[in-house]
Amino acid sequence: MSFLSDVYAGLFYFAVFVLVAGLINKIIQYARTPAPLKIPTTPAPTTTSGVALRITREVVFFESLFRGSKWTWIFGWMFHFGLFLVTLRHLRYFLDPVPVPIQMIQPFGIYGGLAMVVGLAGLWARRFLVDRVRYITALSDHLILVLLIAIGLSGLLMRFVLHTDVMRVKQFFQGLYVGQVQTLPADPVLLMHLLLVALLMIVFPYSKLLHAPGLFFSPSRNQVDNPREQRHIAPWAKRLEQD
Repeated sequence: MSFLSDVYAGLFYFAVFVLVAGLINKIIQYARTPAPLKIPTTPAPTTTSGVALRITREVVFFESLFRGSKWTWIFGWMFHFGLFLVTLRHLRYFLDPVPVPIQMIQPFGIYGGLAMVVGLAGLWARRFLVDRVRYITALSDHLILVLLIAIGLSGLLMRFVLHTDVMRVKQFFQGLYVGQVQTLPADPVLLMHLLLVALLMIVFPYSKLLHAPGLFFSPSRNQVDNPREQRHIAPWAKRLEQD
């Protein structure tokens, strides 16, 4: 098991590097992409504070999705909020001592896992049942959903059926902070769960899941609706005018 623990340690070091480097690269790319037109989706706010409030509503409540499709909004919000609770619950494996708010969230994280899987199942069913969505669905969309569902199901399986030694799991990840490889429990479901999580971290910066940070750079969401009050001109166009 020592060899396998070394393999998983190397895998997670690599996955974290790819995730962080990929996110930084994409965010820089988004920030450098010119926005030559004033194209906020109307009705749009006319002040910067209004734009901030609009993006907050979009991030927290999925406002535009709610207006577009109630069923998609229900399943999408279930998945994202469930994932949020599951992420908070898993912080106990990386923090010592565990903060009180994280301790209090533990029972809710279990329900979050259930909501996450149900939401994903609904979103995946939509890929088959809605004609216009099925038409634009690529194989990669199905694979991402399968990956996320497999992560959720394997986690629930360890919680309700095949329990694992969570203290050894915590020792393994905390050991990675200081370059020490602790032995992982020899549980097949745990090893599969961790492998899938590492795979998700690796593909995240290069998949459609990157809509998370991309939302903040969307001109249709982050622009102030003031074309009459202030001329909008891209930096590269301004340089051409000066020449």
